[in-house]
Amino acid sequence: MSLYESWLDFREKCLTSKRFHDFAIRFPLTRPVVRKRQSELFDLVSGFVYSQILASCVELNIFSHVAGKGRTIASLAGTLKLPEDETRRLLDGAVSLRLLEKIEDRYRLGDLGAALSINKGVLAMIRHHGALYKDLTDPVELLRGGRRETNLSRYWDYAMSEDPVRSDDADVAPYSELMSESQIMVAEEIAACFHFADYETLLDVGGGQGTFLRTIAPHAEHLDLMLFDLPAVAARAEKQFADAGFGDRIVCHGGSFFDDPLPVGADLVSLVRIVHDHDDEPAQKIVQAVYDCLPKGGTLILCEPMSTGGSAHRIADAYFNFYLYAMGSGRPRSPQMLTNMLESCGFSSVRLVPTRAPLITSILCAQK
Repeated sequence: MSLYESWLDFREKCLTSKRFHDFAIRFPLTRPVVRKRQSELFDLVSGFVYSQILASCVELNIFSHVAGKGRTIASLAGTLKLPEDETRRLLDGAVSLRLLEKIEDRYRLGDLGAALSINKGVLAMIRHHGALYKDLTDPVELLRGGRRETNLSRYWDYAMSEDPVRSDDADVAPYSELMSESQIMVAEEIAACFHFADYETLLDVGGGQGTFLRTIAPHAEHLDLMLFDLPAVAARAEKQFADAGFGDRIVCHGGSFFDDPLPVGADLVSLVRIVHDHDDEPAQKIVQAVYDCLPKGGTLILCEPMSTGGSAHRIADAYFNFYLYAMGSGRPRSPQMLTNMLESCGFSSVRLVPTRAPLITSILCAQK
């Protein structure tokens, strides 16, 4: 047994000892650590309640109602169509989570609520989480039952069909809209952190309604832009580009990246939140298709949440791990796992591009 393993055994023995805990809470130097751990543990126990307070605030549009000068309980109760006592119960819970703050008798935006109120992507995901919460009512049964249809998987059941290319606008609209709204902050992070000046043409594979390309376009006016997605999704993107004034600059291609060759001519290809939506075998097929469409010396940027440590580790290995399982496809991966996948398809010089907010996305860059 190594010295480190001996230390781990000793630490575990201490942490599972009531006598040690009694000492640690009494001793002034260790008491703050014990209190912090108690608070963290209780946050885990009560996290679902916190999420439901947040969901209620979003559903009732409370952040908009209190923005500005704030509102009293009596005033808000009428607006929300809730009794005053129940209104106070919800608002006080939101105050404890820093979603709101109470100044005298008026409730106003808290620091977290203010940041959330202007983030349409996160608000869209919170509304969407109702399906996820239903699937997680019995998480053990979800895991024992294996991959199957769930409330969450129905959002993109067109992608799981035998012939997704034949999906129409009604099939793809709900999931496309959700991904478009939640893509904005990811696209802005990539635009701020990746250097596009060295490239001439960017192809966004699985580009959805074009949120990423519409965000990149003003930052890299020299780039020619292309988008590839299922025909019905590409048609929605084409309309979005035309409405935004980019119709002449961005070319949309419809097809399946599993069955159809990707468009050629781009020296830079992006996969933004695509690979983590797929299990290993289909994910590798997508990466291989990108490799095949790139010229020698071309570049791939793979952008998605990754298990990189800190908060990003928790987001990837807890949140996205269960979200994607309930979705019915995909998994979060570490940069090393993705590097191995890229290299097995022929890519080289894989590197992690520093980002300002790894919680939102990480970026791997690879060369053909």
